[in-house]
Amino acid sequence: MHSKFYIYRASLTWIFTIALLTAVGSEIKIMPFSNTTFRFGLGSIIFFLCTLLRPTPIILAGFTTSIVTTIFRVIINYSLHDVPLVDSLLIHLPAATFYISFAVCLQILSIHQYREKPLLLGLLVAFSEVFSNLVEQLFHFIINSYTFLLLPDLLILLAVALLRSFFVVGIYSSILIAEQKKRVQEMLTIGSDLYVETLYLKKSMNHIEAITASGFDLYRQLKSLGYRAESLQALHIAQEIHEVKKDSQRIYAGISKIVGDKSFDSLRLSELLHFIEDGNSKYAEFLKKEIEFIINIDIDFQTKEHIALLALLNNLTANAIEAIENQGIISIAIQQQQDDTVITVCDNGKGIPHSNLSIIFEPGYTTKYNVDGVAATGIGLSHVVELVNKLNGSISVDSNNQNTMFKIKIPTQTIQTGET
Repeated sequence: MHSKFYIYRASLTWIFTIALLTAVGSEIKIMPFSNTTFRFGLGSIIFFLCTLLRPTPIILAGFTTSIVTTIFRVIINYSLHDVPLVDSLLIHLPAATFYISFAVCLQILSIHQYREKPLLLGLLVAFSEVFSNLVEQLFHFIINSYTFLLLPDLLILLAVALLRSFFVVGIYSSILIAEQKKRVQEMLTIGSDLYVETLYLKKSMNHIEAITASGFDLYRQLKSLGYRAESLQALHIAQEIHEVKKDSQRIYAGISKIVGDKSFDSLRLSELLHFIEDGNSKYAEFLKKEIEFIINIDIDFQTKEHIALLALLNNLTANAIEAIENQGIISIAIQQQQDDTVITVCDNGKGIPHSNLSIIFEPGYTTKYNVDGVAATGIGLSHVVELVNKLNGSISVDSNNQNTMFKIKIPTQTIQTGET
């Protein structure tokens, strides 16, 4: 009950916000026709954009906006121009019909179903605005005896309606594209994390398989030696381990569907680097570090291995951020060398001791611990190696006291799709 009340109150607040913004915006105007109060203002632009940005009871918003706008204009006329209230009301009352007609048209045409079809959306809204302007002019003619618009005036109405409609559609499309990119980036980040987890899970499943086989061998050996109770216990353990394996297989199958090629479209390498830079810039800000990212890409193509590439590059870039004390530079470059795509990640952090260079890719190696002395739980360089090996590539590292460079070589044909 309380949740419904809050939703209803939020909806009314939004409607009154639209009405007030529209009333104020309509005062930023031009008046193209003589002997009439007809105007071209920002009111309809604000009203249309607000109804696109958030689900809105359009009819109610239209009636509310018409009332608020009329009152607002009457008060301004009375305060600034000393026009009697009744006369001012008659002058501006036709403008109220515009927002009512506009809202009714938008409701009938169900504009929200065309939000991802900008051309059709712009044309439908332009039609709605022209129709609503004609309704307003008709009421001006009836109430105030103003001359009805002629053909040249109608052409001006149409041109302005098209301009305003596509202006709003352009703004909305830009917002929509930005939101879609954000969602794609979030999905890719989740996908890359799940991709790494499938590698862990697959590796565990192989271990479970080996343990199950060993347990069953132990059962047969104990049985052959006449240790019935012990052999049955060994068999029971092997069966339990086998059940764990089946559960792991079901989980693996479910995750694999999420991170499979059918779940994510291919990406260009340039898009991939954009996501890596954007995400890790936020990570650097979170750690309160000033990091300058330098991106160089000499070759660009579509790849369906973007999940694996995102996982390993995110790990290397995050490691580079953590290796930098307070401020520094991270450069990521992609180049073509014969049949290989070469990716380098460089930073000017504290570097890796020469004695550790030969072991940093070994399982269990880490230099990151929390305040309790517990090792970090990132995917680790050993798993970066697994990702690179899965792509038939190789990885190497070079470091001194201040600079570190990871170089990855992957056969281009392994990661490049047929598209260019």
